[in-house]
Amino acid sequence: MEWLNRMKDTLDYMESNMTKPLRIEEVARIAHVSPFHFQRMFGMITGFTVADYIRKRRLTLAAQELAVSKAKVLEVALKYGYDTPEAFTKAFRKAHGITPSAAREPGAALKAFPRLSFHLSLKGDQEMEYRIVERAAFQVIGKSWVVDTCEGENFRKIPQLWNEVNSDGTSERLESIGVHPNLMGICSDMDMQKETMTYWIAAEGSEETDPQGYEVTLIPAATWAVFTSVGPMPHAIQKIWERIYSEWFPSTGYEHANAPEFELYLPGDPGAEDYVCEVWIPVVKK
Repeated sequence: MEWLNRMKDTLDYMESNMTKPLRIEEVARIAHVSPFHFQRMFGMITGFTVADYIRKRRLTLAAQELAVSKAKVLEVALKYGYDTPEAFTKAFRKAHGITPSAAREPGAALKAFPRLSFHLSLKGDQEMEYRIVERAAFQVIGKSWVVDTCEGENFRKIPQLWNEVNSDGTSERLESIGVHPNLMGICSDMDMQKETMTYWIAAEGSEETDPQGYEVTLIPAATWAVFTSVGPMPHAIQKIWERIYSEWFPSTGYEHANAPEFELYLPGDPGAEDYVCEVWIPVVKK
């Protein structure tokens, strides 16, 4: 219940300050968590980045104001955080399909992005098993891409990347050069302000491993919360991610450690009812 009240407080704060600069540090302070953890929690639970949510709400409020007032477009643009009419018009057209000036016309069709709300859901019918693992830094070898997280673009892009590496033989080559026959899907360098992250498809290597032309990076030492997913991909592991952020984090004394997180795909048939894989999340005790 305490977590729920904090999330409600953060939404109240954001909503009452839509015409002012919103600092994520202040929003996270109200939630009593780190800025990174708040943004990661918010995105996983709602499907929107914090920046995307604020942008959508501001454009909704701006459209309502243009429709009922005589305020100039420039005044409304500045009020809702846009430095130029051009930037405002571009964002407004993307959100509503029409220009700000057209929003004044009688009968103009505008889109409304409603304020979010959080509700408590008491489940408790299914235990959530996890283990805490202390692990030293380790090397991975693979391919990486910078992926947009705005408006859920990462959820569309990442399956395409897996289709590519599975069809061109990359996944088989990585499995053959890794120290274990397991592939990893790694999310790193998550930039909440730019709404981007780096996604890796990789295998664990070592200093002796020949990368064979692939990229190499180091996963830092961390404390990991490890969750096991059992069931066909991708539904089973998506359900685990949902439960981690909606049930596990709010009920434990941990938060995200602002380091790479990854899915570990173990050998087997990903479409089988008994397929096993893992989610590894770096954590710190609050």
